[in-house]
Amino acid sequence: MATTENATLDRETVARLDRSDLVTDVLGIPEHLRDALWKVESAGLQPWDSPGGLVVAGMGGSGIGGPLARAILGDQASRPLLGARTYGLPPWTTPDTTVLCASYSGNTEETLACYEAAGIIGARRVVVTAGGRLADLARADGVPVIPVAGGFQPRAAVAYMTVAALEVAALCGVGPRMNSEIDVAAEHLEELVVAWAPDGDENSEPKALARALHGTVPIITGAGLTSPIAYRWKTQVNENAKAPAYSVELPEADHNEIVGWANAAEFGRFAAVFLDDSDTHPRVAERIERTRAIVEAGASGVHRVATRGQTAAERVFSLVLLGDLVSLYLAVLRGVDPSPVPAIDRIKAELAETARGGEDELRG
Repeated sequence: MATTENATLDRETVARLDRSDLVTDVLGIPEHLRDALWKVESAGLQPWDSPGGLVVAGMGGSGIGGPLARAILGDQASRPLLGARTYGLPPWTTPDTTVLCASYSGNTEETLACYEAAGIIGARRVVVTAGGRLADLARADGVPVIPVAGGFQPRAAVAYMTVAALEVAALCGVGPRMNSEIDVAAEHLEELVVAWAPDGDENSEPKALARALHGTVPIITGAGLTSPIAYRWKTQVNENAKAPAYSVELPEADHNEIVGWANAAEFGRFAAVFLDDSDTHPRVAERIERTRAIVEAGASGVHRVATRGQTAAERVFSLVLLGDLVSLYLAVLRGVDPSPVPAIDRIKAELAETARGGEDELRG
């Protein structure tokens, strides 16, 4: 069923395509934030000191919590908080480093490899997962497990993964606790949920932006606090709308990316999306405006989107919610179910098969 940019994005239209009701999980982010705080508390963790900082090891929707937590902490972070999106940990990881292994399914092979590597190094380990092999290994090893509510697509657990990273960062001395800010953000997001949901105005920001981006390849630009959010938007368009999208960062993009826009229309329809924030460095804010003017000639559309709220947690999650809804409405406009990710399922199955083949060879 193909639709157009003029389609009505009401509850009934969304429900016809969104067969797994992903929209309800997206709109549930405010409650997820509150529940995530309780889930961390239920793990019974006691504070410890981690002079080497925190590494959040995770892939895809499970791994995005680390970069978002780092953005929320900002200059309140007193030690490194970095991500690991591969089969190993950063080479500087030591026993003084805490490693948070984040895998919603608990079966992500890269994260399992990081869990094992952290154990070999002797680093302090914490796990956040809904179950799977990672939970089994952690419990057998006496490693604390922060539980996550089940039944989601991993990418819909963004609030749980971000709060887990923030709380572990506070527990190991990387930054202050942000629980009050998370509560405030949840309350603020409830207002945005009402305005942006399918039952809301047909000209609401996520619906209008989805229509504007329909039929284009979005190039999403972030800066500072919005850089990891730009990456989140890109991945949500990829998975939910089943469409290509890319993310870049300012000011770096003004030293390379900006040149390609002059001829972008020769290659396809590309839309430029700039994610702005009230606390953006003044020179970066000026760059956004000047970059907009330069890329406009080659773009199918240019859009500047701002965070909402006062605290960093409010501002980050306002754009996370907006981007998730834009990608979901894009899926509806494209006539696709946002939940299934057959390409990801296929590559995981093929890699699992080759891994089993290697084990058989060793046994043989």
